[in-house]
Amino acid sequence: MISRSNTRDHRHAKPRATADSLAATSINSRFRSTSVAPRTVVTISSAVSRLVRTLLWTLTLSTSTHALAWEATIERDALGVPHIFGETDADMAYGLAWAQSEDGWEILEETLPYYRGNAASFFGRDAAVTDYLIQWLGFWEVIDRDYDTLLKPETREYLDAFAAGFNDFAARHPERVNLDVLPVTPQDVIAAHMFRHPLFYGFEKPLTELRAETRQQEVSPAPQLPNTAITLGSNATAVAPSRSRDGSTLLMINSHQPLTGPVSWYEVHLQSDEGLNVMGGLFIGSPALGVGFNQHHGWGATVNQPDLVDVYVLEMDPEDDNRYRVDGQWLELEAFDIPIKVLFWGWLPWTVTEKGYRSIHGPVMKTDHGTYALRYAGMDEVRQVEQWLAMSAATSFDEWREAMALQHIASFNFVYANADGDIHFVHNAMMPRRAVGWQWTKYLPGNRRDLIWDDYLTPDELPSVTNPPSGYVHSANQSPFHVSSEGSNPVKSDYPVESGWPTRMTNRAVRGLELLNANTSISFDDFSAIKHDNAYSPRYRGYSYLSLVAELEDNDPEEAQALSLIRDWDLHTDTANRNAALGVCILLEEWQAERTGSALPDTRETLHTCMESVRNVAGRLDPEWGSLQQHGRGQRTWPAAGGPDTLRAMYAEQLEDDDDFLTVVAGDGLYYLIEWNAEGEQTIRGTHQYGSQMTDESSPHYLDQAESFSQEMMRASGFYPENRSATSRRYTVTSAE
Repeated sequence: MISRSNTRDHRHAKPRATADSLAATSINSRFRSTSVAPRTVVTISSAVSRLVRTLLWTLTLSTSTHALAWEATIERDALGVPHIFGETDADMAYGLAWAQSEDGWEILEETLPYYRGNAASFFGRDAAVTDYLIQWLGFWEVIDRDYDTLLKPETREYLDAFAAGFNDFAARHPERVNLDVLPVTPQDVIAAHMFRHPLFYGFEKPLTELRAETRQQEVSPAPQLPNTAITLGSNATAVAPSRSRDGSTLLMINSHQPLTGPVSWYEVHLQSDEGLNVMGGLFIGSPALGVGFNQHHGWGATVNQPDLVDVYVLEMDPEDDNRYRVDGQWLELEAFDIPIKVLFWGWLPWTVTEKGYRSIHGPVMKTDHGTYALRYAGMDEVRQVEQWLAMSAATSFDEWREAMALQHIASFNFVYANADGDIHFVHNAMMPRRAVGWQWTKYLPGNRRDLIWDDYLTPDELPSVTNPPSGYVHSANQSPFHVSSEGSNPVKSDYPVESGWPTRMTNRAVRGLELLNANTSISFDDFSAIKHDNAYSPRYRGYSYLSLVAELEDNDPEEAQALSLIRDWDLHTDTANRNAALGVCILLEEWQAERTGSALPDTRETLHTCMESVRNVAGRLDPEWGSLQQHGRGQRTWPAAGGPDTLRAMYAEQLEDDDDFLTVVAGDGLYYLIEWNAEGEQTIRGTHQYGSQMTDESSPHYLDQAESFSQEMMRASGFYPENRSATSRRYTVTSAE
């Protein structure tokens, strides 16, 4: 451990987006990146008012929940990981919400206002944009319309129990309640999924374009061009018995997320007498696993960003700016009020009313350069939770594929493996079935009905591969047509060009494929080494830019030293490496340029930028990578290998101006390596970036896995009782208390 003399707690520090930072994260910018969002200033009177409301809610709860009684047993292992048992799935859901509340109530209550569209009334005008977006997209109108009719009764019961778990916890622990968000409702859970999911596949990109001063895209006249959208990252890999050393099946689950906040991984084991028995990761407030496994199989997820959002240029009536033409007919925009209640100076409420509009295409945005409508994958879909639950409940490959066939989840690649030796990759998407011959990555003319899609490609029409001859699949946010060796990939020409399939290859993809191709007899230890590999490939796109910098002539002794460090770098990011700091910084300059669609910066300018950045943070050009990059929080940090877009994914930032190190803020978090041997016996190893407690720094589980995580040490998973560390606490929670 590296000790620090300052007394600041970096948990609450907002990551800086400056030239000094050697990494950046896109997901963090979409949500609050700290573990707890900034709180509204609370006056004495408002605190008293809040207490009264909590007490009233407690009284209401005591009379409303007795009609439905749920009971769950929560067993905490030595690391605090919750193992939750219930007689029914709904009982278990109640316990899941209770455990989440114990470990991260503050995250739940401070994200709920965003999903409800009233965040500005708690957090001030900076949150008003989100409130406008929620109402503009009409999430809550759709939920009110479809919740009771589209969701299965058993799903609604599950969500009823889940919401009751939060409410009961809050009622019995009023000291944890800081914001007036009670009661939590099942509909809140649906709204969270509807809001979060489009952000993963890049919904904010066209919104940003439309808010520019001028039109950013041409109207399509031509065939589709490839989509080059990029993402922060995730890894998932499966190896079949034909490729493993002893006939085992191997699975790596390694989705990358911010390490704190509302979309950081929370580990849990769920089991009910109705047959559910699954373990993995989810977000606080989520009722079902996003990645996970049971005794039969497991799945990992990686972000994908095919073209799932379409922008239409509306032909407006010059005499009436609320009328638009479609197929020669004038139609009226649907106009509606969007009231936004904003809190000023921590106490003064003020309601501002904006106008919103919709067309038959979708929500409409009026700008100085035109009027536009948006249509996106999964719009009006309220059943995401239902598919996640079905994936968790599946006990065979056929059942898991039936869950995938529901097509309620708009994006994400999935990598699957099971005890029978099956491996599978699918570039999952609610992919619009679009008219051919149009360039759908550009804007579309809004005056034609035939361009307004209302159907999706079937699962069989999506890029996928099952049990490829290569014996492996590897997903790392790359093109879905390069997930295995030559001859084992989906064939691009088999799929419609109108779908805008990603074409980019990440370093994690290139390097992973290199390592997997080179080893035809992969052991569990080999698999672990691949997962923890911290190198950049010479075949990686960014390497050519690094080479250009290395070819520069030096103009002074300091440049000479820097260039020597770059030329001698072995492309690894192990903790003792003294060449990595400058090399990683240069690769990130190229990464950021590609990510933003900008021209590559001048090579000498990049050299000077990185020299200055590294020197300003570390005080020298050649710090050991592990002294520069640290993992931990608060006053406890440890050296960390890995880097941006390596298989050992680490994204770090200088959190305070006077920090002489970078703190890891995203990347590797909860991850598992799973093996089923030839006899079907299962071995599970995993780790978490911090521990089970997400907000209470006084808890022994706030940081109890951080050191082993930084040292790349995995523990036996507690999925099986015999592998579970000693139980630290076992207790029962019930709605009838």
